[in-house]
Amino acid sequence: QVQLVESGGGSVQPGGSLTLSCEVSGSIFGLNIMGWYRQAPGKQREIVAQKSNDGTTLYADSVKDRFTISRDNAKGNVSLQMNSLKPEDMAVYYCNLRIFRGARWYGYWGQGTQVTVSS
Repeated sequence: QVQLVESGGGSVQPGGSLTLSCEVSGSIFGLNIMGWYRQAPGKQREIVAQKSNDGTTLYADSVKDRFTISRDNAKGNVSLQMNSLKPEDMAVYYCNLRIFRGARWYGYWGQGTQVTVSS
């Protein structure tokens, strides 16, 4: 059973920094992608950043050069360093894991952690 547990959300002023962490437990092998999504009130969930276990990385344009995703394949966790935070970054952030197994993708979500950016 794969489980994802996030931590590190909180409140910060514009221009501040936060680091989100996600610990993944369970059996993970083969091609997989770990990432972060966010959902602001009244908006659809959107991808923020993702990184596969072969190192391929993707960022949303809105966070490029401000956010950095990293993962530790041995420990099974992924983190998101967020710098220069803006009010529009405020949202619930979700950790996501997709595993390719048996010719299909399986997706898993964390419970979400709130990020508030306000002066």
